[in-house]
Amino acid sequence: MTVLDEFKEFALKGSMVDLAVGVVIGVAFNAVVQSFANDILLALVAALFGEPSFANLHFTINGAVIGYGIFLTTLVNFVIVAFGVFMVIKFINRLRRPEVEGPPTTRTCPYCLTVVPTEATRCSACTSELSPAGGGSI
Repeated sequence: MTVLDEFKEFALKGSMVDLAVGVVIGVAFNAVVQSFANDILLALVAALFGEPSFANLHFTINGAVIGYGIFLTTLVNFVIVAFGVFMVIKFINRLRRPEVEGPPTTRTCPYCLTVVPTEATRCSACTSELSPAGGGSI
């Protein structure tokens, strides 16, 4: 097997393709979050506090400029991304939960341990009489 064949096999594995799709979707999701944070949330905050951009917020200590506005912007973006990831994972977990099933439809014969329908009154394997449906095994 040549190096090119090995690389092709590696690159086309399912996990590699899944990772690539995840990265592309992550980049797109990040762009949406950045736009939401900068164009909507921070604009609303700027409207309330009169400051058009958090980037200009800073203070100076002994000649050193501390730009806390950029940090606030990054913090807001992080919270939005974390909440978005939480909601996606919550949705995925909801899809994975097993559905609640109704009452059991089979039971085990106490004599030969064969699985029989719940409504059966006689075992199909050993022909023993079974208790009525709903009563479980004898």
